[in-house]
Amino acid sequence: MRILLWPIHGGYTDAFVRGGHEYVLAVRSVRPGEDDGVSGWGWERARAVPLDALRAEHIDVVVLQRPEEIALVEQLTGRVPGRDIPALYLEHNTPGGPAVATRHPLADRRDIPIVHVTHFNRLSWDNGVAPTAVVEHGVPDPGQRYSGELERVGVVVNEPARRWRTTGTDLLPEFAREAPVDVFGIDAGKLQGVFGGRAAIEPVESLPPDRLHSELARRRVYLHPFRWTSLGLSLLEAMHLGMPVVALATTEAVRAVAAGTGVVSTDVDELRLAVRAFLHEPDWAREVGARGREHALAHYGLATFLARWDDILTETVAAWPLSRTATHTYANAGGKTTTTTVAHAR
Repeated sequence: MRILLWPIHGGYTDAFVRGGHEYVLAVRSVRPGEDDGVSGWGWERARAVPLDALRAEHIDVVVLQRPEEIALVEQLTGRVPGRDIPALYLEHNTPGGPAVATRHPLADRRDIPIVHVTHFNRLSWDNGVAPTAVVEHGVPDPGQRYSGELERVGVVVNEPARRWRTTGTDLLPEFAREAPVDVFGIDAGKLQGVFGGRAAIEPVESLPPDRLHSELARRRVYLHPFRWTSLGLSLLEAMHLGMPVVALATTEAVRAVAAGTGVVSTDVDELRLAVRAFLHEPDWAREVGARGREHALAHYGLATFLARWDDILTETVAAWPLSRTATHTYANAGGKTTTTTVAHAR
């Protein structure tokens, strides 16, 4: 299939475009020599297409990720998602309003299924009459890199100063009582002006993924203090690295961190003591991290993720009511060749 989407979440897109389809990534028009935000990733089956060139593209299905993209697709392609072209809405986030009382923007539509990235998200959103499905996260395996050589705590969070209580940034001084806390992520440097040296919290410059994984794995323990966000890919990446993890028992973390693969709790003192134990018992930290990696590979591996997406995409397009069809062949995550008949938009 040829799939249209906006590459607004780099980490998620990195996993999604590793399947056996063709991926048309919508980007703003760029001048020769400018970075289109896509080419640097080295994605073999994905290509950047400027917005003003989308009308000429053949698209089998569109994966929407923001409400405004519905109107954008119509404006840029002349086709209405859910009417003229099969569409799915990929929901990355927890509800932004009151928990369990926030109605999803597509709740009144039956023509565009909502695909949630966690079971917690589907449970919390009021999805109305919209069909729903869950495709749990998949993470490209960065490999076993954990050394834990530094008796420090690693945290990965983008914009920690702005997002503050949402990401649990306010809790970091509690953990800094046990060991220095290194915060990786976009705009982490702004924490210097927030804590002002009053706590052993060290922002680290934003690093490319491979270097981030290597540096993070040198820390003795990974801390996931997020109160109210969807399941962070950084938690799953830390588990893939073989790190022991300590996380707030909120949203999907209680499902991701199985018994024996880390410590989850809503009691901050309990989590702080777990951090202390991992810091002072490196053999135990390594053992727990190894179990966490095994669990992450089994439940959040790339092959399972891509196979589930293959099922969702095939079901969506196969159910499309338009009569004009064509046959496409693609390789799924397991290398199996699949032939499917898809409907073409008019």
